Amino acid sequence: MPSVLVTGASQGLGLEFVRQYASAGWQVIACCRNPASSPALQALAQGHETIRIEPLEITAGGQVNDLARRLAGSTIDLLLNNAGTMGTLPFAANLERQHFGSIDYELWDEVFRTNTLGTVRVTEALLDLVAASVQKRVICLSSTTGSIAESRRQALAYTTSKAALNKAMTLIADHVRPRGVTVTLVCPGYVKTRMNVGGATIEVAESVAAIRALVDRLTLADSGRFLRYNGEAIAW
Repeated sequence: MPSVLVTGASQGLGLEFVRQYASAGWQVIACCRNPASSPALQALAQGHETIRIEPLEITAGGQVNDLARRLAGSTIDLLLNNAGTMGTLPFAANLERQHFGSIDYELWDEVFRTNTLGTVRVTEALLDLVAASVQKRVICLSSTTGSIAESRRQALAYTTSKAALNKAMTLIADHVRPRGVTVTLVCPGYVKTRMNVGGATIEVAESVAAIRALVDRLTLADSGRFLRYNGEAIAW
């Protein structure tokens, strides 16, 4: 039975990844900051004995290392780095805090620590378990807004955190390639989650299903690439 570890599993895309992978017969390790505050995840786990819920704050090094110790001796076929933040919600009402001239630097630090450092921290801590698996895949959910070539969205904290994640993961992809591990960045599209600012066109289940199909097609040749959920390449 293949295994997947999903961060940010309490709602939105993360919860749907848990639902779809569990329904497909995978062993799912569902991680989120406060499992008790997600009745939807708890209910999902009650209906699938293959779901294991683990508390995890990805910015807390101690929690990440504790999780790695608890999972020691197991393998992770797919590490799905889904956890992230756009900043204070509702996003549109707080966007000025990410505009040049009115920057909230504490907010920027929080977003960067989550989206970039937290994702790298989890990947580093769990890499040995991925490398010991059969499929050996790491997927990081990024955003087209982190592309310098394709986006000029004025949201400094969020967009720069994703651009930094993209760069970090291309370097990590090169580092782990000799171990046969594929590291790919994927934009889920403009999805109808609580973090959209209006105009989202893609349903959560649709995005997740497309990403799962994309992941199934990935090979080591795709390591270090930046792709849309439908498989199209995104310019850096």
